[in-house]
Amino acid sequence: MTIIAVFNQKGGVGKTTTTLNLAAALVRRGRTPYGIDLDPQAHFSAIAGITAASGDDTLLSLFQRNRPLLELVRETACGIRLVPSHMELSKVDTLFGKGYNIVNRLNTSLRAESLTDDKSPVMIDCCPLMGVLSLNAIFASDCLIVPVSADHLSYKSALQVDKALKALEPVLKRRVKRRYLLTRFDTRRRMARDVQHMLEEKFGEDVCRTHIAENVSLAESPAYNKTVYEHAPSSRGAQDYDALLDELLEAGFFS
Repeated sequence: MTIIAVFNQKGGVGKTTTTLNLAAALVRRGRTPYGIDLDPQAHFSAIAGITAASGDDTLLSLFQRNRPLLELVRETACGIRLVPSHMELSKVDTLFGKGYNIVNRLNTSLRAESLTDDKSPVMIDCCPLMGVLSLNAIFASDCLIVPVSADHLSYKSALQVDKALKALEPVLKRRVKRRYLLTRFDTRRRMARDVQHMLEEKFGEDVCRTHIAENVSLAESPAYNKTVYEHAPSSRGAQDYDALLDELLEAGFFS
């Protein structure tokens, strides 16, 4: 079983883009990944063509009445089996607090239901807040991808993520494997190169060799509710996510 969460404490860094297109890249390699949308904005769900009429048909019902995840899975046109989100998911923090049983709920369900095997990894799209939802993703994940758009505020958010993960280690009783992924990268911009150097100095081998370049096709594809492979399979964006998957496979992130 491989569970990868995509998280940074900042919006607009490419979390949903990375979750969606990395899962789509897995489909192209013959895998049948699950996607879990843990963001109440439900952008992952919308792009994948899945809308829920109420929170009861989404991950919210896992928290409200411990509904099995397999009952919530929806098939998508792009081949990802998705557990969708809904704006009502934003109530989770208020309704349930941050007790251990709540922040470990997703992890418990994934393990109990044996949702994945070597051919079916799980990709989790997170909201940009360190609340109950993102903690569920961290507690459940084997690996964490931290997208960092090539700007200083995104870099500072990555530092906050690192600090939070270190604080959680005594509770988790392990170090969560992680990779910092540069997104919206443009070599012509000095700031992009500066952020790259700062990341490499701070996190060393935990920084992905692959960079996701600023790319029109990646920006356009959500408007058509498509992955970059459906929208522009020969684009630089598609090539970058293929390269990222190759790197993660080489590093043993996927079984």
